[in-house]
Amino acid sequence: MPEAAPLPPLVLIHGAWQGSWAFESWLPALRERGFRARAVDLPGNGWPPAPDAPASLESYTAHVVDVVRWLDEPVVLVGHSGGGITASQVAEAIPERIAALVYLAGIMLPSGTGFDHIVALCEREAPGTRFDGIAPYLDRSADGSSTRVRTEGALKCFLQDCEPAAARRAAGLLREQQESGRRMKPQLSSTRFGSVPRIYVECTDDRSILLPLQRKMQALTPGAVCVRMDCGHVPQLAQPERLAERLRESLEALLPSAAPRAGRSGP
Repeated sequence: MPEAAPLPPLVLIHGAWQGSWAFESWLPALRERGFRARAVDLPGNGWPPAPDAPASLESYTAHVVDVVRWLDEPVVLVGHSGGGITASQVAEAIPERIAALVYLAGIMLPSGTGFDHIVALCEREAPGTRFDGIAPYLDRSADGSSTRVRTEGALKCFLQDCEPAAARRAAGLLREQQESGRRMKPQLSSTRFGSVPRIYVECTDDRSILLPLQRKMQALTPGAVCVRMDCGHVPQLAQPERLAERLRESLEALLPSAAPRAGRSGP
């Protein structure tokens, strides 16, 4: 029988308003398929170890780089939603330590480009179509430096296809997000970021990062293997078993070292 080769460990990077808790429901399905996974809490996102630290692409990247170096082996970075920007920048910083990048309905931007630019491109190509996603459901702080997601918006844009009790719990865990940790532009090169294999997980019923936005980012940053999931913005909560299975299959195909290898049939 073929023996499954060990896959590199996963480092899971959450998006805006979230924390490492965003991956809790996915971890059992990952473990069942032989994955080792560690979810991070980015600084300045309301969760330890640095809940009130400045939030920026620089601080996010430094934090994840430290985690990767501590693991002492190449890893697969998984960036959900806005976590994709950090994943890209970490790959630019330490490409030799990144076996692959995985974007879960992730923001995968060309160098020097903000997500607002992607939205503007799609709006020009589809006049009258709204691509603002969660924006109408955000409450801004008095000085405009941070935002908070209203529960109504979280349930409608992020979690509409999740089990109701799980969706309500997730909506209740969202925290205030510094705008400096959301309005980010990666600085990437073809020789560093561009050398790392990539997988893009499309979420076809995403109401936050709509499918045309996901596909525009893939067109502007070509080369990622596309995996389709018929779900909303949070596949790790809506379809954890299916997502873990698709990820295992995709990484085995993408990474030669992860392909099943022949094993001995007897002791």
